[in-house]
Amino acid sequence: MGPRVTVVIPTWRAGGWLGRCLDALGRQTFRHFEVVVVHNEGREPIPLPSALGLTVHIKPNPDNVGFAAAVNQGVRLGRGEFVAVLNDDAFPEPHWLEALLDAAQAPDIGACASLLVFDREPDVVQSAGIAIDRAAICWDRLRGRPAAEAREPKEVFGASAGAALYRRRMFEGLGGFDARFFAYLEDADLAWRAGNAGWRAVYVPEARVRHLTSASLGEDSPLKRRLLGRNKVWLAAKNAPDADLPIILAYDLAAVVYALVRRRDPYPFWGRLEGLRRLRVFLADRRPGRPRILEPLAPPWKVPERFGPQPGLT
Repeated sequence: MGPRVTVVIPTWRAGGWLGRCLDALGRQTFRHFEVVVVHNEGREPIPLPSALGLTVHIKPNPDNVGFAAAVNQGVRLGRGEFVAVLNDDAFPEPHWLEALLDAAQAPDIGACASLLVFDREPDVVQSAGIAIDRAAICWDRLRGRPAAEAREPKEVFGASAGAALYRRRMFEGLGGFDARFFAYLEDADLAWRAGNAGWRAVYVPEARVRHLTSASLGEDSPLKRRLLGRNKVWLAAKNAPDADLPIILAYDLAAVVYALVRRRDPYPFWGRLEGLRRLRVFLADRRPGRPRILEPLAPPWKVPERFGPQPGLT
């Protein structure tokens, strides 16, 4: 009997957190899973912790193909009915996989979102699923809130790919992550397409994971801000309904002006310019639809509050 779950872990240059991540997987109460580590710029062997009792496959890439493409590779190499995607700086508690699978019983559930908490402050939420509004602004639900406020399971727009479970039939049927995104918002794009196709996503508070967050690039790195700006353009171009495009443009303009004037930060602007240069390609893939789970619009000056603090870094 093959594994029921394939756990895919993309890593870049075998980040120094991978051993701790694998060690946490070795303590899972659910045991019928395999692990595929996709090693971007994997020029050196990965030293695996001993006595884990895990089946671990290593897929080296000579270059950094990005998070999205690496996950797609790992999914193709695995055999599980479900696919769990896990960042290499994410450390699941022992009942993580068991809780996610218990929540995925209904056949129309395509994704299950974990409760991600900050590793340095595990009583603070980093993500309780992905939220979205009509301006196509995506953020981590309840970020910065006490974990005690995240105890209720509920249907959500989507699951953060930092620690998520996907039904393979849904993931492969939709073509997986859009590898052109490279990193960031690929999970929101998949969630939007999945919702349009009739799949549901649920948040599972018992599936708890400690997370360092953006350990590879840095939480506020220029590259991350540029990729987020670029991918936001592509996310809206592929998925947003026509009626919401004026709202999206207005909020995006406000975000760029805020970044330039208040933060002296040009990277969101440069990212959006890069996105616009290739806009035609993404418009060709356009399949618009309004998400079923939609948060209310906030005034532009309130939007930054949704992204919350980064405990230990403020």
